[in-house]
Amino acid sequence: MEKVIIVLGPTCSGKTAASIELALALGAEIISADSMQVYKGMDIGTAKPSKEELESVPHHLINIIEPFEEFSAGRFVEEALPAIKRLHGQGRIPVITGGTGLYIRALTRGLFSAPPADTELREKLLAMEIERKGSLYEMLLKEDPSAAQAISPGDTRRIVRGLEVSIKTGTAMSALQKNLTAPMPFEFIKIGLQRDRAELYNLINKRVDWMMQAGLLDEVKRIIGSVQGAKLSKTAMQAIGYKELGEFLNGLCTLEEAVPLIKRNTRRYAKRQTTWFKKEEDVLWVDVTGATGREVIAARIFPVVKGAGINL
Repeated sequence: MEKVIIVLGPTCSGKTAASIELALALGAEIISADSMQVYKGMDIGTAKPSKEELESVPHHLINIIEPFEEFSAGRFVEEALPAIKRLHGQGRIPVITGGTGLYIRALTRGLFSAPPADTELREKLLAMEIERKGSLYEMLLKEDPSAAQAISPGDTRRIVRGLEVSIKTGTAMSALQKNLTAPMPFEFIKIGLQRDRAELYNLINKRVDWMMQAGLLDEVKRIIGSVQGAKLSKTAMQAIGYKELGEFLNGLCTLEEAVPLIKRNTRRYAKRQTTWFKKEEDVLWVDVTGATGREVIAARIFPVVKGAGINL
């Protein structure tokens, strides 16, 4: 069975460095599994690989759509498969890297058939949440306890989707997910990166400071202006950094309030990512605490990759 390497982990764990070193060692190409890096122009805030990194190794699924377009796990699989098959046809091993757990799960475990978005139903559900905060999560706990336990009470988007699926199909989303389509016929080698929490959070705070110095505010202004009357997609609107600075630009908070919010929300996102990935099966975890340079991170992960039967 053809092999596919997946490098996963929370934001700031070192996935970009690890995947580039792996790809260089294997003569491979990288397929991004990041729901925000697909958007053109959203460069600084999504921590895309640098120009030099993108030039050093071919990357896929980065800068492929406009900020007003929607993207999904299903489309990720559709876009990733041709690249995977082409690389296999050339005798090369694809390296998939990213922190969007749903995309990785869709590729490795398959997708389930679910109804399309129902705008009218979603608006009704959101109105209920506005009327009484927490009501939707309580409803999901009753309708689909298994799904509710896997979703943060504050993740309104996923809560609404869980209720939407349950209401439209008459079946709990967790039950539908048990009847997944067949997973892709590959041998997935999952390399998970983890760091000491204090170190990870410190790296996140430093990255946000760097993003601001690198011009994140100007980037947000350009993105908002580039849609020219169109609305940012629901996916793009969830991007941490853009949402908070958008509120600043709309006069809803000060810049001094927005930046700490970006840091806090990124730390919370990293925690959710960690929780998600810890539930993934067959992950080979590598502790990269203290490792920041590409070569140092590579020295930690290469023995694990070799142990999984990959010749470097």
